[in-house]
Amino acid sequence: MILVVDFGSQTSHLIARRIKELGSQAHITTPENALSDVKLTKPNGIILSGGPSSVYDAGAPTIEPKIFELNLPILGICYGLQLTAQLLGGEVVAGRKEYGPAELKVKSSKLKITEKLPEEFTVWMSHGDEIIKFPDGFETIGMTDHMPFAFVADEKKKIYGVQFHPEVEHTENGDQILRNFIEITGAKKTEHTIDIEKLKRDIKDTVGDGVVIGAVSGGVDSTVAGILTGEAIGDQFIPIYVDNGLMREGTGEFVKKIFAQHNVKPIVVDAVGEMQGRLSGVTDPEEKRKIIGNFYIEIFEREMDKLVESGKPVKFLLQGTIYSDVIESKGSKHADKIKSHHNVGGLPEHMELSLIEPLREFYKDEVRVIGKKLGLPDEFIWKQTFPGPGYAVRIRGEVTPERLQKIKQADAILLEELEKADLLKSVFMSFPVMTGAESVAVKGDGRFFGEVIALRVVESKDIMTSTWARLPYDVLQKISSRIVNEVPAISRVVYDISTKPPATMEWE
Repeated sequence: MILVVDFGSQTSHLIARRIKELGSQAHITTPENALSDVKLTKPNGIILSGGPSSVYDAGAPTIEPKIFELNLPILGICYGLQLTAQLLGGEVVAGRKEYGPAELKVKSSKLKITEKLPEEFTVWMSHGDEIIKFPDGFETIGMTDHMPFAFVADEKKKIYGVQFHPEVEHTENGDQILRNFIEITGAKKTEHTIDIEKLKRDIKDTVGDGVVIGAVSGGVDSTVAGILTGEAIGDQFIPIYVDNGLMREGTGEFVKKIFAQHNVKPIVVDAVGEMQGRLSGVTDPEEKRKIIGNFYIEIFEREMDKLVESGKPVKFLLQGTIYSDVIESKGSKHADKIKSHHNVGGLPEHMELSLIEPLREFYKDEVRVIGKKLGLPDEFIWKQTFPGPGYAVRIRGEVTPERLQKIKQADAILLEELEKADLLKSVFMSFPVMTGAESVAVKGDGRFFGEVIALRVVESKDIMTSTWARLPYDVLQKISSRIVNEVPAISRVVYDISTKPPATMEWE
């Protein structure tokens, strides 16, 4: 077993997942409890995660230095490496900030930790500090153009460190580094599988004879959660689809169809007009998210009252929360809050409902695996992810009926052209953004001042990291021309080439 010490990294949970996929067990703990958990769990090795703090800040999370005297292999990742250096006598300062890809050059291939690694490969960085002095006993085994201590080792003490993130999918050979570390620890191999039947039993045991209402949006997460729950408890589960006008065209019909195939009939609530009224005049993205989330709760309260009157006492609310939602909404003690997710805010106390979130510990790619095991069709399994608050978070500023119509037109053009070019299946997510910025254009020999639309098309697997899709120029040209010509009052189209990090997947 490997003990993962969580210093608030967005990817601490992902580290544990990678360890399990590579055949070992993993347990996540806080730095405050690390030493006592070592005694309790008796791990083969320890991984110190990244985190949003700087090790030299007052109150920054730290760990008992005794952890380095336990004769256990230790791997420090980003903040974990910097903390290791500081606690053992090195020096860390505010340095060059790096977010996204960098080229790592491996200096030494004789160590176990560098076994089977190529001499040069791409790694994913996310840091604003750097180590300028290392403790005695450490040697540099890898570097980038801007980071001389990107990969270090004290082979005698079996303490290793990387400034990059081997756990994220966009770091090449990251799994090999983690695999090498696991082999150094001597941890035993175990099989990592997702037990669908156990997930169903857990739902059934939790619910008992209660009734569950569920928020379904037509997306992969909420649909998989809904089908899983429906198969577990049958007609005790009642899905609710809120037609709020913020989803892609045809979503409501799709929801009815996909649940009908599993003998579940959702309740459909028409809330288009009321939703528009709630968002009128609102420009702040966090406020929009909260308004939409609170409105959903109100609708569920109304529907719950109707069900109670008909003799169906509702005790639970199902949500399709996945782990990337949790961690971006400050999912651990030392993490930073990136943004609010509409289904991670908890429930008002007066509702007296318990939450059921069967997918909370899973990532997007794992949710797709669960959907596949449940027999959902491939065209749905690989459907693009779409945010719960819908187009509201893809419109910068106020969500007016006019701007909502424009983004729907632009979205349809983008999807249509990607499908024509046979590119739709190769991207994780694609969408336009109403930026709120305006620029000059020339239409019909006349000056025109209109809004700028940004296109974001990304490649990802689990949402924790992403890179922009390298679409062919002729496809981008066609999409741009169509949007400017067909969508009213749009002056130009720009293409977002930001990676995650530093950018998030969405704009808001």
